Amino acid sequence: MDETSMRTSIAVLIPCYNEAQTVAKVVHDFARELPEAAIYVYDNNSTDGTAELARDAGAIVLHESRQGKGNVVRQMFRDIEADCYLMVDGDDTYPAQAARALCDPILEGQADMTVGDRLSNGTYAEQNKRAFHGFGNNLVRFMIKWIYGYAFDDVMTGYRAFSRTFVKTFPVLSEGFQIETELSIHAVDRRWRILDVPIEYRDRPAGSESKLATIPDGIKVMMTIGSLFKNYRPLKFFTLVALVFLALGLIAGVPVILEFLHTGLVPRLPTALLAAGLVFLCGLSFATGLVLDSVAKMDRKQWELAVLREKEHGAQA
Repeated sequence: MDETSMRTSIAVLIPCYNEAQTVAKVVHDFARELPEAAIYVYDNNSTDGTAELARDAGAIVLHESRQGKGNVVRQMFRDIEADCYLMVDGDDTYPAQAARALCDPILEGQADMTVGDRLSNGTYAEQNKRAFHGFGNNLVRFMIKWIYGYAFDDVMTGYRAFSRTFVKTFPVLSEGFQIETELSIHAVDRRWRILDVPIEYRDRPAGSESKLATIPDGIKVMMTIGSLFKNYRPLKFFTLVALVFLALGLIAGVPVILEFLHTGLVPRLPTALLAAGLVFLCGLSFATGLVLDSVAKMDRKQWELAVLREKEHGAQA
C-alpha cells in the first residue's frame, strides 16, 4: 500500500504553484496544529523549488502535471484516503489555528463541508489589496443565492474541510480557479450539510504574488456558474431563456397584431415571421427544460445511490 492510499484520520491537502516563499511555513504550521494529520503538497509544475522545500519541511510531496488548481484538486481527491480532508492554499493567507474548528464538525458527523469564512469579520476587506476581488466574491454569492436560495458567507475561500463521502462522490469538472465555485454550488445543489467557520485572513507576504488573474478568471467563474445552473437546474434555466424569447416575440409581434386588428392587413411580414420564430423558440426552450429536468432528476437519483454505496464502503474500510 503506497502513501497515497493509506487511510488517515485527517489529510491536509495543499495545492501549490511557485509558493517557495511560504510553503515550508504552511507545512510547519499545520503539522503543529494537526500533529496526527498527513500533510500532502501537490506541486503543479513549480519552477522555484516549492517541492523540495515542502519535502524538507516534512510534507508528502506529489506532482500534478496538468496545470490548474481544478486539475490538482481532482487528482488529490482521487489519490488520498482519509476521514476528513482539509484543503488550504500554500500562500500562508489562512491561519492554521483554525484547522481544528474546520475539521472537528466533519469528524463528529455534524457537517459534510466546512467553509473558512474570511468576510464576516472584515479581515478580508482589510487585508486584501487586489482590485475587484471583494466585488467578485459578492457577485458570486448573490448569483448562488438567487439561483439556489442559499446564502454563503464566503464562496471563493480556498480554506475548506470535507467528509470522505463528499470528496469521493464529487465530480470535479473545473480546470482552474473555478473549483471553489464548483465546490460551493455542488454542496448546495446536492443538499450537503454546510457550516461556515469565521477565520482571520491575512494578505500574502511581501514579494509573494497571487496566481489569480482577476478579469480572465472572473469570466471563467461566471461561465462555470452558468454551466452548472444549466446542468443542475435545467428547468429553471431554460424557463428563463424561454421568457426572454417570449418577451422579444411580444415586442416584435404586438405591433403587427394591433395593426392587423385595425386594418386587417399584415404589411410587415418579415416582422411577423420574426415574432412567430421567437415564440416558437420560447416553446422549444421550455420543452428542452422539461426534458433535461427529467434527466437531471434521474442523475440525482443515481448520485444518491452512489453516495450510499460510498458510505458503506467507507464504513467497511
